[in-house]
Amino acid sequence: MVQQREWRSRRDFLRSLFAAGGGAALATAGRSAFPADAPATVGGESLNQLAGVSNALQTTSRVSLIQGDDQRRNTIEALKAIEPEIRRGLEGKKRVLIKPNFVHTAIPLCATQAPVAEGIIEFLRPIFKGEIVIGESSANAPATEGFKNYGYEELARKYQVPLIDFDTQPFTYMYCIDDKFRVVPARTTKMVFDPDTYIISAARLKTHDRVVATLSLKNLLVGAVIKDTTAGWGKDKKGRNDKPITHGGNTIRGVNFNLFKLAEQLRPHLALIDGFQGMEGNGPTGGTPVDHRIAIASTDFLAADRVAIEVMGIDWKKVGYLNFCAQAGMGQADLAKIEIQGEKPENVKRTYKLHSNMPKQYEWG
Repeated sequence: MVQQREWRSRRDFLRSLFAAGGGAALATAGRSAFPADAPATVGGESLNQLAGVSNALQTTSRVSLIQGDDQRRNTIEALKAIEPEIRRGLEGKKRVLIKPNFVHTAIPLCATQAPVAEGIIEFLRPIFKGEIVIGESSANAPATEGFKNYGYEELARKYQVPLIDFDTQPFTYMYCIDDKFRVVPARTTKMVFDPDTYIISAARLKTHDRVVATLSLKNLLVGAVIKDTTAGWGKDKKGRNDKPITHGGNTIRGVNFNLFKLAEQLRPHLALIDGFQGMEGNGPTGGTPVDHRIAIASTDFLAADRVAIEVMGIDWKKVGYLNFCAQAGMGQADLAKIEIQGEKPENVKRTYKLHSNMPKQYEWG
């Protein structure tokens, strides 16, 4: 995994903007991000040279895919299947941050449920002696509302695990672009940049209204960006919410590009995607349930998200931001090079109904 780092200035962001082929990826969706005859250079080197492994990641990643009738047990079994990789990642870390998805604090179907977090904690306790915390910044209201509504307060008491609202913590900045390609700072909790912290993105299998599907990467990136404690999504709450900044001026190309560029700065050490009950249709908050009963885990976030796309019956080529990450070599997205532990994707595959605005979402290419 590329070391996570804090981007301290607009200059740093702009200097990096094309170093990993960001502009090329945005302009060449659906084919190789860096064609062999591309004349563009940065500092005398071709974009292909700068990208290194962007055309094809050669290593094999492991992903666990578990199906069963117990949500907590599915989580534990998914993690046990890749325990050696998790143990290696935990070496030298002082704490684990579990990042659930509370995009809304009062819609249970859209949120990471407490049994998933409990399964993660129970898996970690025998192998990790450091601190375990749960942290989130919800889109619509204080994360404390989600902790209360979704049973996390009881979980915290049972396991003595602190619950943290990122909106109340010190912050730094990540930088995004708006619809005019202007650089805009987004306040981001400092917790996710602590080198002593191992980050677990505990996401939920869901369709989305802008990027087709929202999985482990997006859960961390948008959830780490904060808002004022009085702010929500939209104009009905007072205060500033920086999460919409990640959406690139509310454009399909903008949000896909921003997620790709932010992933160069921040990505989870471990992806855990709960699909015990997925969401289809008008996600990430207005969809309907899918009784899928699966869990996916990997220390390669992209491999986990790629398998999730497959079992949702979604055309991989249609998911912009993850294709950009794949083209830049951020992880393994070639199913032939992903070693899957547990179920075969074709045996648990469901065809999720996508958002009603899908023709618009495909305009990232």
